[in-house]
Amino acid sequence: MARLAGVSQSAVSRAFSPGASVSPATREKVMAAATQLGYRPNQIARSLITRRSNIIGVAMPNTGNPFYRNALNALSVEFARIGYRILLFTSDPVAGSDPILAEVLRYQVDAVVLISTSLSSHFAEECMQIGVPVVLLNRRTDSAAVSSVTGDNTRGARAIAAFLLAGGHRRFAYVAGLETSSTNRDREAAFFAALAQAGVDGVERQSGHYTAEGAAQAARVLLARRSRPDAIFCANDDMAFAVMNVARAEYGLDIGKTLSIVGFDDTDLAAWPMLDLTSYAQPVQPMVAHVLESIVAQLEGGVQATHHVVRGELIVRRSARRPSSGVERLDDGREIWRASD
Repeated sequence: MARLAGVSQSAVSRAFSPGASVSPATREKVMAAATQLGYRPNQIARSLITRRSNIIGVAMPNTGNPFYRNALNALSVEFARIGYRILLFTSDPVAGSDPILAEVLRYQVDAVVLISTSLSSHFAEECMQIGVPVVLLNRRTDSAAVSSVTGDNTRGARAIAAFLLAGGHRRFAYVAGLETSSTNRDREAAFFAALAQAGVDGVERQSGHYTAEGAAQAARVLLARRSRPDAIFCANDDMAFAVMNVARAEYGLDIGKTLSIVGFDDTDLAAWPMLDLTSYAQPVQPMVAHVLESIVAQLEGGVQATHHVVRGELIVRRSARRPSSGVERLDDGREIWRASD
């Protein structure tokens, strides 16, 4: 092919390597010669030489949560931009990542991204020993072997508590996610601590297990009580949608007036007019950028694990009563809550 294209063998190699330095004219000659010869680069053969497959294993729970879909799409686009492809594995959201990770490691992946799943110390150690970087997205860990990228769960939950207090609410409830989830633990601890600091006690708690069905049942328990809450914070948007549905359809409550509901993630559905959910945003693009940065750094230089917390904003919509002050309008038309210091 190099002879037919009139270029060197190294130029042919660079032409088929994403991001490699090669002039447009040379690339055009190489591609024309490849078309004439019916040539396609063999990625498996190349991986035997480079010891890199250019494949990133991604494991995520097998649920319909739109946050996972958005994160996966962003990862796929950004990794493709630097020459990597995604190999997707879905896992049981309750069982954690260990069973699926055992399967992932049978493939020659260069790195692993775990979306909203936990990782045992056993597999973290195994991945470190075989030189496969692991990054947790939307989970955190203190392991020296595993990187993590999360939204600001603590700041977000405290902002939600302050927002609801400023709106004059008196009876609070929290719909929790998975008990084993670091995101749930952080959000719950910060929400309860902020309310306690304000002198609020007796906060109701039900577990929704990060599922629509679990959240709907949690809503029925909370709303059937004589002294029902007037504000409910759900640990993610998916559960908040289920709680809103039960409150409207089964109890006839006026969302945003009789009952305020707040979620966490600010997924695309939250902005739909029929839902209009107030939610703390987890900015997917900056989170994914940190995932790429961490993996590339570890692959290229053996850099140790890193931990990033990405700040978001509390996006204010009609599902929750608005405080008299503290709401600001952004240039894009969205409204956010910023409590005064």
